[in-house]
Amino acid sequence: MRESQKSFKSPPKRYQPRGLSILYEDHDILVVDKMSGLLTVSTEKVRENTAYYLLNTYVRKGNPKSRNRVFIVHRLDRDASGIIVFAKNENAKRYLQKEWHGFTKKYYAVVHGTLPKKEGVITSYLAENRAHKMYSVDDPEKGKLAKTGFKVLRESKKYSLLEIDLFTGRKNQIRVHFSEKGFPVAGDKIYGEKDTGIKRLALHAGSLTILHPDTKEKMTFETKIPTYFKTLINS
Repeated sequence: MRESQKSFKSPPKRYQPRGLSILYEDHDILVVDKMSGLLTVSTEKVRENTAYYLLNTYVRKGNPKSRNRVFIVHRLDRDASGIIVFAKNENAKRYLQKEWHGFTKKYYAVVHGTLPKKEGVITSYLAENRAHKMYSVDDPEKGKLAKTGFKVLRESKKYSLLEIDLFTGRKNQIRVHFSEKGFPVAGDKIYGEKDTGIKRLALHAGSLTILHPDTKEKMTFETKIPTYFKTLINS
């Protein structure tokens, strides 16, 4: 994190949630780095192994009767890794969700192939089919506007490492946009190719800039590009 504020002392190690690294915490927000494979919230099949469940346990510090809890502000795909911010009270949640579209979100991805344009913006309208898959439509009345900015950082014969600016936050937006352009995200089992030997979805939420819900201070949280992404590029 660049801008600093007084942080709380972390609770004992035994309460630290597995699969999550805590980047920052105060009375209003809890910012974490999520590993690939961990759900943000529960599904019908998975109840407990989610970031939401684990962080609720964490803020209760082992006391199940505690009234402490976290509130969901946004989500990150299960197979993606990176930064998620949770609110610790209703006011913080409402503020962050209201202002969310104006915050700066930067992602990193490894995609198949080499892009003819090394920088640009992909724009479309995204709709969802009955199988819950997203796809682009031409009619603005049938989909929601989605804008994805990108810049190639590195490339090899097989892959490109991209820095991505998320101008809108639609479901699976990055994955759909690059798949439809013919450059699916490596390891994408839904919108991509059946990759043999790729260990995970190569998509990471690397940087997030918000205004603090209480102080309105500008705060930037950053994580490193996963080592595995560089391994893929060099493979």
